[in-house]
Amino acid sequence: MSVRKLKPITPGQRFRVVNGFDTITTDKPEKSLLAPKKRSGGRNSKGKMTMRYIGGGHKKQYRIIDFKRNKSGVPATIKSIEYDPNRTAFIALVAYADGEKRYIIAQSGLKVGQTVISGEGATPDVGNTMLLSDIPLGTTISCIELHPGQGAVMARSAGSFAQLMARDGKYATVKLPSGETRMILLTCMATIGVVSNSDHQLLVSGKAGRTRWLGRRPRTRPVVMNPVDHPMGGGEGRSSGGHPRSRNGIPAKGYKTRSKTKASNKYILERRKK
Repeated sequence: MSVRKLKPITPGQRFRVVNGFDTITTDKPEKSLLAPKKRSGGRNSKGKMTMRYIGGGHKKQYRIIDFKRNKSGVPATIKSIEYDPNRTAFIALVAYADGEKRYIIAQSGLKVGQTVISGEGATPDVGNTMLLSDIPLGTTISCIELHPGQGAVMARSAGSFAQLMARDGKYATVKLPSGETRMILLTCMATIGVVSNSDHQLLVSGKAGRTRWLGRRPRTRPVVMNPVDHPMGGGEGRSSGGHPRSRNGIPAKGYKTRSKTKASNKYILERRKK
């Protein structure tokens, strides 16, 4: 994986840093795994704008991703590594021995022609999906389930990974990308390796229009609004706006909103870093 800095032949390209896409092997997705994706523009069923700063953007098709990896014991060959406009990570098209094709999240280091497998009997190699009970301690993992059979919900974005720290009883202790240390059932699945496209954080868009292509409209800072529009609005001249808070008045920047009686609190051994 690499990035390229463009020559400044236009103002928008002066600071532009693009992905090298050197791991991508094809630009044509598998048609049988595409689904339509409709845009709401931030509006609800009555046409009222309920989410601000959403609208426009390039049309996309959704790639159906196999987050469950529930085809246990059947080897699959990687046919291609592809770009996915709906996520920061790259995806891999795999063909199982019985002929079925699926998309999976690509781990860093996966190559075309490589074989991956999931379930019991899998070895701790990059791209294989195993139960937390079978993965060696200290292994770098990603695409982790939180409940058995749910499918991967944690450590799925570009370059993210977690670490399997310990096992105790029916729980495994996992250090998550946020810094949180948490207990997860040993019957949950996880994929070996780091998620691909770790250079995603180095990209620079270069111009405002590229953000519009992603479907994001310009965001108005609360401080420049009027009091009727936001708690931080109003005042004479460039006033600071008072304590940072949301449009609903909930304090931001340090105010804890997680419930102290939440059932899953007992599974969190160490909170994420501030």
